[in-house]
Amino acid sequence: MSGNTQAGLVLGQEIGAEELAPAPVRRRAYGFSAGKWLLPVYCTLALAFLLVPIVYTIVFSFNDSVKTNIAWRGFTLDNWLNVCSEPGVCEAFGNSLLIGVTSTTIATVLGTMIALALVRYRFRFRAATNLLLFLPMATPEVVIGAGLAAQFLSAGIAKGLGTIIVAHAMFCLSFVVVTVKARVASLDPALEDAGRDLYGSSSQVFWRITFPLLLPGILAAALLSFSLSFDDFIITYFNSGSVNTFPTFIYTAATRGIPAEANVIASAVFLLAIAIVLIGQLSAQARRKRLAR
Repeated sequence: MSGNTQAGLVLGQEIGAEELAPAPVRRRAYGFSAGKWLLPVYCTLALAFLLVPIVYTIVFSFNDSVKTNIAWRGFTLDNWLNVCSEPGVCEAFGNSLLIGVTSTTIATVLGTMIALALVRYRFRFRAATNLLLFLPMATPEVVIGAGLAAQFLSAGIAKGLGTIIVAHAMFCLSFVVVTVKARVASLDPALEDAGRDLYGSSSQVFWRITFPLLLPGILAAALLSFSLSFDDFIITYFNSGSVNTFPTFIYTAATRGIPAEANVIASAVFLLAIAIVLIGQLSAQARRKRLAR
């Protein structure tokens, strides 16, 4: 047998032995890893921190309170059945709804038109307009509220529902413009050009093509504007006069304990918002399933 043949046999035996040899067993490390547990613990604590006030509000809306709503006295449904039994609660809530809807309508209409003008047209002071629209978002509310109150006082305008609506519309306008502007910038101009090629007038193209495509952004801006207006306290406090809104009512009532009826309204608003979000998510999911078929 030649030397090359013997070397080939030896090499084959070595390769076969390596293939038949058992693979080394990797042992799992069971040591403690701080990074593995830190993020879940942090998320759990943050979620609990956010939910504790909401749970407290919902639970104490069923409290059988007499003068104060600080200590638990027992379970009752009277607060939910007689929400307006506490003086001023329903009036303040109605004022907040009226102010929120009116200021949201004004801010949404004006903000949508401004967003369309800023994206679609070129005009003088366009860059300055963009900068000025961001100023209310970066300015503290106490500065805006105090400045508007001083202007109303200088103009001799009595404070009331009208001044609150004007102040809220001016404050929410910037948020509407930014939200709708992002939606306008994402539209494909070819869709509108196709409508014009089919002999559609400017109004027909806008209402049948542009507006339906902008509607999700407009609705999102309107919801954001309403939530900012309904929840605002600082600007309202400077420009409300004798008018009481729901946030100002909560502020004045907090010294003696927020009434259980106020907790009922707050809980109902929270649950309604959750229901709207869930309905929207389920509707979008069902729409995606229909389109996927």
